[in-house]
Parts: sequence; structure tokens; C-alpha cells
Amino acid sequence: MERIILHSDANCFYASVEMQADPSLRDKPLAVCGSVEERHGIILAKNELAKKAGVITAQTWREATDICPHLVCVPPHYDLYVRFSKLLKDIYRRYSKDVESFGMDECWLDVTELAWKYPSGETIANEIRRTVREELGITVSIGVSFNKIFAKLGSDMKKPDAVTVLGPDNWKERVWPLPVGELLYCGRATVKRLSRRGIYTIGDLAALPVEYPLQWLGKNGAMLWSFANGLDLSRVMPEEYSVPVKSVGHGITCTRDLDTAYDVWRVFLELAQDIGHRLRLYSLKATGVSLSVRGSDLSGQQYQAPLELPTQSPMEIARAAQKLFDGRYHWDMAVRAVSVSAIDLIPADTPLQTDMFGKERENARRSKLDLCIDRIRGRFGDHSILSASLLKDMPMPEDGRELVRMPGLMYSD
Repeated sequence: MERIILHSDANCFYASVEMQADPSLRDKPLAVCGSVEERHGIILAKNELAKKAGVITAQTWREATDICPHLVCVPPHYDLYVRFSKLLKDIYRRYSKDVESFGMDECWLDVTELAWKYPSGETIANEIRRTVREELGITVSIGVSFNKIFAKLGSDMKKPDAVTVLGPDNWKERVWPLPVGELLYCGRATVKRLSRRGIYTIGDLAALPVEYPLQWLGKNGAMLWSFANGLDLSRVMPEEYSVPVKSVGHGITCTRDLDTAYDVWRVFLELAQDIGHRLRLYSLKATGVSLSVRGSDLSGQQYQAPLELPTQSPMEIARAAQKLFDGRYHWDMAVRAVSVSAIDLIPADTPLQTDMFGKERENARRSKLDLCIDRIRGRFGDHSILSASLLKDMPMPEDGRELVRMPGLMYSD
């Protein structure tokens, strides 16, 4: 039986939830953005009116209001978004036990088992779309296809509140003329590499022998080629499936520009506390550290390096980040935002070759100390115990929540 895969994407999710919570916002250009006072003024989401006025996600608040002077900006309410996300998934589960999340506002559904009950996947998608609108007051766009990649592509083709079908009989004429960057996992760097070889559309990629993209891009090239040819066979994962953790990161936009190495070190140390804690929760160790830095002109740079030994230690992670920063950042301008990630993760119980210079004992003592600090914080709060250098005038927002996402860089928590 031909699979029936849906991809449902909530339209302007954050903004739609805000308008549902406060109907007076419905007829106004609206953007959800971080705190302007604390330098978090980045547009996280916008409604259709703001979009038509030229506001785009990841703009600064100042840029957005220059384009749209009447723009209404509201702070994010994450607890509300989580609640609506759960309600959305509750609706999806009425139609399938296999509901795979792709972020807070997107899901794949495998509804193949409903083929006996409904005349088509499009009928199922339209029923879900109407149910979401009537019960939650927000809208979704749904792609219907025989694989996950094309279902995702379909949900992006027509918005808002729409259904797009890419079936076996029409997908080539609709998919192949699209820019190759429309394929899932084909980022800007990959698009540039393909365009240098004359590959501009999905059809251009599909027409190649697989050996070429494999040679140019490795396994990722072969994967994209199979997507372009409609050969994606990946299944919609059941609800209990958990995506393996590939990196653990935390980043922040500071309340003031950082102009000394000591200021930057204090931010690294604070960020690393959370990273070390989550590594212990996941029973993982980092064998490398990645660092992203945004200057006061909003330009971004990224560096990474291996660690001498695998670690969960916040101090070791912070020191590695500082070493990277000192060796690579040239202080052409002050620092506005930083993000640190533990990368190349391995299970915490992986056997390792010990060294003969006593580093193992030092690491064991540090590990016991970090575990003790974790327990104290778990009982008395995150700021019940901390390094002395973090006691005064930290240039970080109090909630510590906003993750800095720099153009062209990828992050995974």
C-alpha cells in the first residue's frame, strides 16, 4: 500500500497563539521578540500583516520597526506555546499513533492505516486543518505525500490554512522546478557548493548520477540526491522515540557589549554550568567544544576544537571555550553575544586510555565536586552556589533563556 504521510506546520505559531490569547492584536502587525531592554530585540515570529509589511524572522527589533513603524512587539510566553503545542499533538493523535515532532509547531503523521476509512490523504488533512482552526483558533498548513520529505515540502508550498498534495502522479512537475535549497537539510553552504557546479533546482540534482553528489558532498550528497528523486523511505517515528543528542549548547545575548577577556570568561563560565549539568543528565561526555561569537555589528564567527580528555566538567568546557576565543577572536569590535556547545559526544561510561601524569585523579576530584554542586543547586536553586567571579555585575539577562542563533550556523540542544 502507498504510504500516506502528512506534515502539519502551524502558521506563524508564536504570533498566532498571542493573537488567540489577546484578540485585540488580530488586526495589527504583530511580532514576538525578546526583551528590547535587555538587548534581546530579535524577531522570533511575526503574523501575516507584519510579514506583508516586510518584517522577517531574525531581524533586530530596530530594523523591524524601521520597516513597519506601527509594529506591535510582545515578549514571548513559552509556557503558552508549550500548552498549544501539546493541544495540537493531542489532535494529531486522534488520527495516528505515529506522530513525530519537528520542533514545537511541526509534526509528521503516518495516516496510512486510515486509508480504508477516508477517500484520500487530502480528505484527512482537510479534516485535521478544520479541527485545529475550530478547537484552537489557530491555523495549520499541511503537506500530503508518500514520504516525509515531500510532505514537509508540501506544507511550505501554500500558506496559511491550506493543504498541498504531492502524489506519485504530480510530484515531479511540482518539485523538480523548485530551487535545490527547498529540500530539507540542504542549507546555504550546500546550495553554494551545488550552484558552483551548475546545480540550481531539485530537478538538476535529480538528473545527476548519484556518484557526483556523493563525491562532492559525501553521504549528505547521496541523501539529498535520493530526496530529489522521491526515494526517501524514512519512517515517521512513534511518539516515544527520542532523537539522539548530538550536541549540548547554550548561548546568550548580553545586556551590554563585552570589551574585556575577563567579561567574556565570566559569561563562558556561567553558560558552561548549564552545559555540564545537562551532560550529566544525558550521561554523556564532550570530546570537543564549539564556540560562536557575535560582534556588536551582529556579524557571527564560529570556532571549534577537540578536548584533551572527554569531560562533563563546566570548568573544563569554559576553559576550552576561552582558549578558543583568545586564540581566534581579534577584538575588531566588542562582543554582543556568545554561544558555547559541547560537541562530539560519547557515552559517559565509554572506556578510555588513562594518562600517566595524574590528570585522571584531578578529573575524578573535579567530577565529584561538580556532582555535589549539582545536588546543592537542585535543592536550593541555581544561584545557591557559584564561582566567586560570577557574584557581581554579570552582563547576562536574568532568565538566561534566549539561545542566540547566528545566520548559517546550526545548534542542537
